[in-house]
Amino acid sequence: MSSCETCVVRNRAICAGLDNRELLALNAMGRRRSVTAGESLIWEDDDSLLVANVIEGVLKLTTSTEDGREQIVGVAYPSDFIGRPFGQTSRSSVVALTDAKVCVFARNDFDRYAREHPELEHKLLERTLAELDRTRSWMMLLGRKTASERIATFLLEMADRFGETGCAPVLSPASRFALPFSRQQIADLLGLTIETVSRQFTRLKQDGVIGLPSRREVEVLDRRALEALTG
Repeated sequence: MSSCETCVVRNRAICAGLDNRELLALNAMGRRRSVTAGESLIWEDDDSLLVANVIEGVLKLTTSTEDGREQIVGVAYPSDFIGRPFGQTSRSSVVALTDAKVCVFARNDFDRYAREHPELEHKLLERTLAELDRTRSWMMLLGRKTASERIATFLLEMADRFGETGCAPVLSPASRFALPFSRQQIADLLGLTIETVSRQFTRLKQDGVIGLPSRREVEVLDRRALEALTG
C-alpha cells in the first residue's frame, strides 16, 4: 500500500483529485520526512528546491528584516501545501512550530508532473487564491480590528484549522486545542504587545468564552460569543 493510500490528509490535500494511477506516480516522486520543532525545512532567499504537503503538525512561514528581526507571515497546517512551485527562489523560511510530518517533492519534478496533470494545477490555483483571500483578511485584521477582535479571530481560526475529520474533506471545528505559539509569538503575529494578549486571554476566560486548561491549551466554551467578538 502506497503512502498516498494511507495518507490522513489525502482527501483535503492538493492531490485529492488524482486517480489511483496518478497517485502511484506522485507517490514514486515523493518521500515522507519528519521535522522536529524548531527545524527549518525551507530557507528564505535560497533556491526553491522542494515543495511539500503537510501531513501532521504546524509550521510557520517567516521573513527577516535586515537587522535580523523575524516576522511570521503565515502558518501551515495539516493538508496545506508549502514551497514555491514554478518559482526559482523561496520568498520565506519554513520552520516547524511543532514536531511535524511532511510529504516532500523535488520542486523540478513536481513542476513537471503538475504541467502534465491539469487537475493538480487547478488545485494549486485554488490553494493560491484561497491563500490570497486569507492574506486580504489578515490585512483587514491588522489594519482595522481592535485587540479583542484580533484575538477572537485568531482563536476561531485555530479552532477551525485544528478541527477533526475522518474521511471527509471538510473539518469540523475543534473545541479544544494546543496553541503552537507562545504568547510573544501571538503578539508579534497580531501586531499587539504580549501584555495585551495576556489581558485579552484573561478577559475571555473570565467572561466564560474560553477555558485555559494550561498556558498552551485553549478550550472554546462559547463559540457564538467568540464569533460575535470578531467584529
